[in-house]
Amino acid sequence: MSGLAKYLLQNGFEVSGSDISDSKYVKSVRDLGATVYIGHDESNLPENCTVIASTAIKDSNPEIQKAKRLGLPIWHRSDLLAEISRNEEFFIGYSGTHGKTTTSGLCSYVMGKAGLKPSYVVGGIIPDFNTNADCSHKKYFIAELDESDGTIVKYSPNLVVVNNLEPDHLDFYKNGLESILETFEKFISNMRENGIILANTDNDGVKLLVKYFSEHELGHNAKFVTYSIGGNTDYCAKNINYGEEFTTFDIYYKNEFQTTLKICLKGVHNVYNSLAVWASLKEAGVDTSCVNPYFADFTGMGRRFQKVSEFNGITIYDDYAHHPTEIKATLSASKSFKDRNVIAVFQPHRYTRLQNLWNEFMEAFSSVDRVVVTDVYAASETPIEGVNSEIFTNELKEKIEIPCEYIQGSISEVAKKLFPTLKSGDIVIGLGAGSITNLGKELLQVNNERVKVGN
Repeated sequence: MSGLAKYLLQNGFEVSGSDISDSKYVKSVRDLGATVYIGHDESNLPENCTVIASTAIKDSNPEIQKAKRLGLPIWHRSDLLAEISRNEEFFIGYSGTHGKTTTSGLCSYVMGKAGLKPSYVVGGIIPDFNTNADCSHKKYFIAELDESDGTIVKYSPNLVVVNNLEPDHLDFYKNGLESILETFEKFISNMRENGIILANTDNDGVKLLVKYFSEHELGHNAKFVTYSIGGNTDYCAKNINYGEEFTTFDIYYKNEFQTTLKICLKGVHNVYNSLAVWASLKEAGVDTSCVNPYFADFTGMGRRFQKVSEFNGITIYDDYAHHPTEIKATLSASKSFKDRNVIAVFQPHRYTRLQNLWNEFMEAFSSVDRVVVTDVYAASETPIEGVNSEIFTNELKEKIEIPCEYIQGSISEVAKKLFPTLKSGDIVIGLGAGSITNLGKELLQVNNERVKVGN
């Protein structure tokens, strides 16, 4: 929502809005001239405006209620992004269950650093640029396309990357992967003329999508272009070397060597992400020699394996991972920390996700030395009987031979209980889409308070 607001502000629109609490995102749009109220109230709403709302805003919201009484247009955020994209010359979208924010951010970053001046609206803050949106009205427009609520069908890109497709958001996709595939089939059928679908065929869900369209006529003359690691695909990553500071790999196109790419992002999932971005730029007609050097400078998006605190030889990372596959990928990347004790602090996000992916979560933590589970971050959901962190932790203890414990209470209380157990050399990784993002700040505060009193 803040990215969309920034895009509008840069185009001279008058923007106002409200949020439940102040934040860096609120400050960033205020600094560009927006009026932002804290708290939702009908008095916040101008008498003559178009209302843009996210999925999180319910019909009972007082501002929505007033907008309906006044007969004002009410758009979902996806309607605005779709409208913006229709006015851009070449639209590159990044989609899939995981990796959308990193790939769209990486693409925006390397193009921006190369002086290509892309316009973009992405789901996280891009390092060095300190923003999640920009509007230049040059040739390329880059966006993260969210599938969580089905609104991805509103977009019509020239080129779309499909990173992966797995069961998630099962409160919306009642039939799991089958429902997700149906949504993506409809989305891809809406591609612009001569559209390109860049598909990761190492992923089983994406394979099913490609198979469906290979058996049916694909509209608008769109075509699939495939990528993989070491496979028989159009684009392929080979000769991967994982170093402590950098990862390097060779890129081949139709079995012909193209370039060696160097990245500082950790983990095999970021080899896929970087390969996808490089291939998408190549397919979009960008001179890749201009962007290649900047892949090594990209340190990752906010909340993606982001170092947030360091004290007494202890390092704290924050990661948005809240799906079992994302958690596995993040924790596998932590293997690059040689001879260090890795502690995963997991905050389950939504009762429905924990319930629907219970068994998959049980298999997500094998790459660490210790697991701490906090209370579920409800995200407005009501509790589900028999689905809570204590029960989950007790079962996890039986499934894996790694020390596991449940710590009850707020993230501040979790930090106070966790802190005395930490020692120099420990790596702590907070995992989840909720308030776990504050773990690093809370641990640092506990440390500073102890220093003050001489403990």
